[in-house]
Amino acid sequence: MKESFWGTAIVVAGIFSIFFIYFFQSIVNTNEHNYNILKETTEAAMFDALDLAEYRKSGSIKIDREKFVENFIRRFAESATLARTYKIEIYDVNEVPPKVSLKVSSTETTGISGEIMEFNISNKIDAILESTELGKWVG
Repeated sequence: MKESFWGTAIVVAGIFSIFFIYFFQSIVNTNEHNYNILKETTEAAMFDALDLAEYRKSGSIKIDREKFVENFIRRFAESATLARTYKIEIYDVNEVPPKVSLKVSSTETTGISGEIMEFNISNKIDAILESTELGKWVG
């Protein structure tokens, strides 16, 4: 009787552990996915918004604010998961020197045993366009 009780307890503990790992893995994957999209999209949108005419004329690095916002939203929408709702907040876009600050938030909903739990996942980034990368990109 003892051995069967311990065997059942180990099986139940194993099943509980699998559910626990699955639950937290989905949240971690969402956070990692959001961060990678945010980082890559911000970098690409900053390069797209670069004012090449100004750079060739005076050598100063400048981005166009409207062009950055347009490119960022388009690129983010292309890469984002359609199953989630995202909130994009753009705090600051400096044209000279090129710097942006933005935040992307989403909500992950998970239910275990009938109880619905919501997690707000936010990723914030402050990005500055570096001139060493610019020479490779323009040249």
